[in-house]
Amino acid sequence: MAEDPYQRAGAAALGRLCGDLAARRTTPRGVYLWGPVGRGKTWLMERFLEAVPGPARRHHFHGFFAGLHAQAHRLGSIDDAVDAALGDARVLCFDEFHVHDVGDGMLVARAVRILHERGVALVATSNYPPSGLLPNPLFHHLFEPTIALLERRLEVVEVGGPIDRRRTGTATPGDGFASGEFLPPGALDVPEPGERRTLRPSGRALPVLAVRGDVVWFDFADLCRAPTAPADYLAVLREHGEWVVTGVPPLRELDADALRRFGNVVDVLCDADVRLTVSATVARADFATSVPAEPDVDRLLSRLALLREPARAWIQDSQTL
Repeated sequence: MAEDPYQRAGAAALGRLCGDLAARRTTPRGVYLWGPVGRGKTWLMERFLEAVPGPARRHHFHGFFAGLHAQAHRLGSIDDAVDAALGDARVLCFDEFHVHDVGDGMLVARAVRILHERGVALVATSNYPPSGLLPNPLFHHLFEPTIALLERRLEVVEVGGPIDRRRTGTATPGDGFASGEFLPPGALDVPEPGERRTLRPSGRALPVLAVRGDVVWFDFADLCRAPTAPADYLAVLREHGEWVVTGVPPLRELDADALRRFGNVVDVLCDADVRLTVSATVARADFATSVPAEPDVDRLLSRLALLREPARAWIQDSQTL
């Protein structure tokens, strides 16, 4: 399943879970793969999903919990919402598992316990070990019982190694997100003021610079300095399968909230394999200088490394209407 020596322990753990599922054990032990970005955790999970016996469902973390919030509101309880998300699945796979917000942490705690009670195996990928979830010292103790449950019910495996394949160009190129572009200052003409409009993806107003067919244009300030959320991005994705974000400043100029939102935007678009064009206010070489070394920032930069830096702005040629 894995040729990379750093991936073999993870592949072996997933193989054991496949065996437990094939033997129809009532309480199969799940797998928690964690480690730095670009080491192949998602690739391992996808290969597992191709081989797993019985029904399984795969969710990106943002998408699952946005849907869970909506279903809980509609159905009236978290238990019913989790049941609706599971269907007949014996395995639930979460990509990019993380917990930063205490409210989300309590929702995660409830969902993990329901999965345990239902006998559903959990497979998760993360840049954090279980002990690093909800790292805020003011709230971490509230999540410690869930951490203990994860460590007891899941085989925790570190997928390490020295190489981020996205940044070294060894990741497999794609037609979606990885076909996008990172444009330097002046490479892209922004739409005319008359093209501006307002979307309401989740009921809240979200200004956009333009909508041109399937392409939606955002100004960075409207998208990431305002109080937007992954549910907004997911709702926009249902209508617009190509994104342009202009005026993206160097990361060192962003406060923690804007940086987190930009990371969430890139997470959602990368998972959906949607083409993204980033129009920055500085050259790429200066874009990520003097930023904190932490997993979420590292994941953002790793994914942005998939975007090409072309000699011309494709959007001016192919999308001007």
